[in-house]
Amino acid sequence: MFTTLLDTATLAAHLQDPDWVIVDCRFALDDPAWGERQYAAGHVPGAVYARLDRDLSGARTGTNGRHPLPDPADAARTFGRWGVSAGSQVVAYDQDAGPYASRLWWLLRWLGHDGVAVLDGGFARWAAEGRSTDTAPPSRAARVFAAAPRASMTVSTNELLGMVERPDTCLVDARAPERYRGEIETLDRVAGHIPGATNHFFMRNVNEDGTFRPMDELRREWRQTAAGTEPDRMVCYCGSGVTACHNLLALEHAGVKGARLYPGSWSEWSNDPSRPMVRADRPDAGAT
Repeated sequence: MFTTLLDTATLAAHLQDPDWVIVDCRFALDDPAWGERQYAAGHVPGAVYARLDRDLSGARTGTNGRHPLPDPADAARTFGRWGVSAGSQVVAYDQDAGPYASRLWWLLRWLGHDGVAVLDGGFARWAAEGRSTDTAPPSRAARVFAAAPRASMTVSTNELLGMVERPDTCLVDARAPERYRGEIETLDRVAGHIPGATNHFFMRNVNEDGTFRPMDELRREWRQTAAGTEPDRMVCYCGSGVTACHNLLALEHAGVKGARLYPGSWSEWSNDPSRPMVRADRPDAGAT
């Protein structure tokens, strides 16, 4: 069973395995239909398509962030429709570095399915190696996916309010440094970050070609980020709970287990002006 990363050669050897489910998660925040067009133009043979804002997210209420977690029963039906069941090995990929594939990786684990891995280097690496592609959607028999949510993998907004700036907690923001600092904000209404958070941009986890860095390098960098905090006191967030999953995957791959996700992330936190925030235009706003 593969539970973090998978290389292209291993996937190529299992394309005909009926117990392997391949999921194409390519997506673009500025063009939500882009991934489906790319999938139609060519994908790993046998792959089904998962769209972030339809298949990997729940309904938006205006206060719960841009990509809220799906209802477990809804997600279970989606996974079952793709042919995922208890004995399945799921392989998720996206265009290259894996942020959207990591979201599916985390969702499946959250719902009790550990047999899921992200294709290292994504479709870009698969195509660069000249491996076979297909344009037709697969015909897979639906299976029953029994969801068993693991509540301990998440932190709610109310829980996080009690953890902000505590010395025994490490809150990690996965966004680009300029968004973390509040210098720019292209997706959410307010720029800034949650008080006490440290920045670990998710792209630090990968090489220039989108493959993950060696385990020992990841472990060393994440130990520096954690600054002595125990893994179960680490909480990862980002803009909407997507790229934070990339950091959680990197931690798991490096053998640092137990960190949790704040699903609503900055897009939920910043919806309520009464919550403390650190902003570039108000550097002392953490006390408000």
